[in-house]
Amino acid sequence: MTDHILPMRHLALLGSVLLLGACTILPTGPSVMTLPGSGRTLEAFRADDSLCRDYAYHQVGGKTAMQAAQQSAVTSAAVGTAVGALAGAAIGGDSRGAAVGAGAGLLLGSAAGSEAARGSGIGTQRHYDNAYIQCMYTKGHRVPVPANMSYQGAVRATDAGIPPPPPGAPPAPPAR
Repeated sequence: MTDHILPMRHLALLGSVLLLGACTILPTGPSVMTLPGSGRTLEAFRADDSLCRDYAYHQVGGKTAMQAAQQSAVTSAAVGTAVGALAGAAIGGDSRGAAVGAGAGLLLGSAAGSEAARGSGIGTQRHYDNAYIQCMYTKGHRVPVPANMSYQGAVRATDAGIPPPPPGAPPAPPAR
């Protein structure tokens, strides 16, 4: 009886981890704010926004950040299960060892997969945002600019106490 309780506890723990991970919702659109360009109407902005969302969606391979994260998590869990089953069979030598190894591999693969999924979702979102910003900018709308890239205007050097040149024509160069 106790042989079946331990795997059931592992499955219950794994199920709760997967359900908790499913609660994470990544945005399915841009995570940046754009504003209508000068002289542009709200209707033109909305049409361009829709077009640019579609453009960005196709630039990231036709999947949202959430889909990329889920795909990464499933792949990691599957690889963890396969590696765990092989290791369990090699160590245990029978199907029971393979089953325990597969369960442990699934658990560890899911844990590693959650971090990989997070990174995959963030990377996909960043790529999506960049494509969206590029599209909206080319359509003439205002987009966010990093602070170090904004125009500061002419910067004057501080007055070093040097008097201005005298009025009139400059003196002739010395003769050689």
